[in-house]
Amino acid sequence: MRIQKIKFKDKSRSYSIIVGNNILGQLPSKIKTVCPKTKKIAIIVDENVPKKFRKILMKKLRKYYVISFNFSASEKAKSLKSVDYFLEKLLSKNFNRNDLVIGIGGGITGDVVGFISSVFKRGINFINIPTTLLAQVDAAIGGKTGVNSKHGKNLIGAFYQPKLVFSDTIFLNSLPKKQIICGYAEILKHAIIKDNSFFNWLKKNTKYIFLKRSKELTYAIKKSCQIKMSFVNEDEFEKGLRMKLNFGHTFAHAIEVKNNYSKTTTHGEAVLAGMILATKLSVIRRTCGEKILKEIKNIYLKNKLSYTFSKYSKSKNISELIPFIKNDKKNDDDKINFILLKNIGRTTKPNSQKISISHLKRYSKTIAQY
Repeated sequence: MRIQKIKFKDKSRSYSIIVGNNILGQLPSKIKTVCPKTKKIAIIVDENVPKKFRKILMKKLRKYYVISFNFSASEKAKSLKSVDYFLEKLLSKNFNRNDLVIGIGGGITGDVVGFISSVFKRGINFINIPTTLLAQVDAAIGGKTGVNSKHGKNLIGAFYQPKLVFSDTIFLNSLPKKQIICGYAEILKHAIIKDNSFFNWLKKNTKYIFLKRSKELTYAIKKSCQIKMSFVNEDEFEKGLRMKLNFGHTFAHAIEVKNNYSKTTTHGEAVLAGMILATKLSVIRRTCGEKILKEIKNIYLKNKLSYTFSKYSKSKNISELIPFIKNDKKNDDDKINFILLKNIGRTTKPNSQKISISHLKRYSKTIAQY
């Protein structure tokens, strides 16, 4: 299958997202191009990644001095403690800014390794190799890095662009359906907020994504990357337009924090629930009609995804999320800053839908009724 290439470019830097099947063999030549002065490479690998891929990489990179580390990826390990551990390892091996750190794993691994790279001697070369569908369509794109705090998710971090993102779909073959659903949530979100035609394509082809059919999966990854990149290119540091990518995430992050980042509910499942809750709130605020809510719900029902939001059909369950919503990083005053839906492919403008806690508590009853 032909390799797909998506380009990020701003005034000071550029990098490529490369999507394809079984493309790891091309990594050494790419490193030579984007990191010509590199002599040492540190590979930080999610321990859930099959060992055969680490062996392949170690063999391909044998011309460099390479050290590799396991990372036990979890939301609890997404911490400053983990960052400090790996920084000490890099310093003890006398890495410099011309050397390279490669993160191999899902979104948590990419976030942590990207943040480590951003603060090591004020910035060392970083290549991201995302191994989950969620990371390939979302977390690996845009340069957002960071770790969690006891006060909330992703509250400590930096914007730091990689030298390259290498998305090999061969990693997806071993993923369970729950992980594919996790990535699909972001694919669907990108369609909902930006592209009505892609949304219509998903109506017909979602089942093939879950079957991991190569043609549809590759198209969905490429299309999703292009949509996210269109926002990032215009708003790299999330000052305005890029905030639209947070549709559904205000509720989703609250769900995750409330559940103490339990593996029972994945990030993608929280996002799927959050998008339905945000669409219901959009109907209540009259930014969109019930027809839009029904259209989105139909995709969930058709693909057996309604379990993600059914648990929030009672006002009590919705009200319990509110204390955790207050700490969302998009809030810049006492009100909650929501991105709401106007139509398939269109959202409200960032900072135009700020809702007080008291109003949100009142809305919780109506949200439950839809």
